Amino acid sequence: MEFLKSKKYSLPDSIDYVSGGVASKQVLKKETGNITLFSFDEGEGLSEHTSPYDAVIHLIEGQAEITIGQEKFTLGKDEFILLPASIPHAVHAVKKFKMLLVMIKSK
Repeated sequence: MEFLKSKKYSLPDSIDYVSGGVASKQVLKKETGNITLFSFDEGEGLSEHTSPYDAVIHLIEGQAEITIGQEKFTLGKDEFILLPASIPHAVHAVKKFKMLLVMIKSK
């Protein structure tokens, strides 16, 4: 599915869950940043990694554990967290969840 400009979307309905996996859809990709929609099945996640960009994780539904550095945060529906650039972080699905990831690139 291609996300078109000037069209209304429902975020939860725009991506399906994949049994035993993680799915992603690029909403917008620009030189200055990216917006990506993700779905994680229960127990799935992204292992610890770093990014040179600040980012926002916004949970659309479900429950996730987000680790930033050594600190763990539990997020539920409609909650979001800011990920600082260059700090290790990881994502784990406590329950299956969907999220919108916004990455902001700076010079």
